[in-house]
Amino acid sequence: MIKFIDDLAGAIYDFIKFIFTSICYLLAGMVIVGVPLYLLSFVFEKLN
Repeated sequence: MIKFIDDLAGAIYDFIKFIFTSICYLLAGMVIVGVPLYLLSFVFEKLN
């Protein structure tokens, strides 16, 4: 019974870790793509 609970806790931990890692990668990608696009639009706005 203890092994089952340990395995269940490990599976829940892995799932939460996967979700957290996915959200972090998504946010990092949004920052990496969004900041240069914002700066580029800012430059074009000043040139106009």
